[in-house]
Amino acid sequence: MTIIVCPNCSRKHHADTSRFAEKKRFVVRCKACEHKFVINLDHNGLVQPDAIQSKPVVQPPAAQPAVVAAPQPAPIIETPRVPKTPRKICVSLSKGGVGKTTTAVNLSAGLAMAGYKVLLIDTDTQGQSSFMLGKKPPAGLTELLTGELTAKETIVEARPNLWLLSGGRSLAGVKRIIDKKSFGSEWTLSEAMAEVDTAYDYVIIDTSPGWDQLTVNVLFYATEVLTPVSLEVMSLHGLAEFTKNLHAIKKYKDIDLNYILPTFLDTRVEQPKHIYRKLQSLYNDKVCTPIRYDEQLSRSPSHGETIFEFLPDGDGAADYAALVRTITKDKTILLGGVKHGGNEETVIPSL
Repeated sequence: MTIIVCPNCSRKHHADTSRFAEKKRFVVRCKACEHKFVINLDHNGLVQPDAIQSKPVVQPPAAQPAVVAAPQPAPIIETPRVPKTPRKICVSLSKGGVGKTTTAVNLSAGLAMAGYKVLLIDTDTQGQSSFMLGKKPPAGLTELLTGELTAKETIVEARPNLWLLSGGRSLAGVKRIIDKKSFGSEWTLSEAMAEVDTAYDYVIIDTSPGWDQLTVNVLFYATEVLTPVSLEVMSLHGLAEFTKNLHAIKKYKDIDLNYILPTFLDTRVEQPKHIYRKLQSLYNDKVCTPIRYDEQLSRSPSHGETIFEFLPDGDGAADYAALVRTITKDKTILLGGVKHGGNEETVIPSL
């Protein structure tokens, strides 16, 4: 037996060369790969392979290991930023001398001290908010409403987290401009503030005494109403009149009287306590913790300071800190000095 090796696939075949007779040259085919090739037999019967031109057999390519794609990070889907909606609180009552500006300024300052971003808008022609904060802005609400300047050009930073859009005597002319509008005059302030107020958590609006087109604009812009009421008989009449006017606005705008803030409470006198109890019976949970009479509240503006800066341990600071906790519904807020730094609401004795 002779071993014949295929030159293509190296497969070994056993062959009996004695059967090949006298022929010395043969064409054979590999049973494994079908390759044809020539063999030569020498005189000893040994095989000497010799290549011939034959159709090459194409071997299938060796299997390649599967390539596992590297994991791709999940696509980042950027959702559009949803502007936050600030709480817009109007501090208003038709009657003057009830502590509207004092409340607007100190409430704004307290919210800012608590970490909220606050914008204070002064719509009073007296411009007292700027004076109380010790600021003299070169421009303010007048320039914004007339279109001379943008909101960003008229708003100034008064304290950390507290910005001011000032009022002043020039607002008297703006009121006449608003009055002359034939359509949509009540939305003038809302349109002017639309692009800027979403930067704040709270917008506090101080209003002038009386009832005019600018006050109507404020109520169409605001989402909540806080009414300071000095504890005297005439203020109750003013509150009743204001409530009637607010009811007329409600026909066109979803707004309500949310907070009634008793001011100038003198616990040594019986009448203020009687009026306070009357308010509680009429308005129930809308009535906030009163602001006690505190001479320091009237002194602090002349120093350009809020009550928290002027006398942080006084009754005025304690009572306005309680108002901040009421508005935010957060009884953990600590403001000012140790005297009113606790979590409990201010306790008014002898009521």
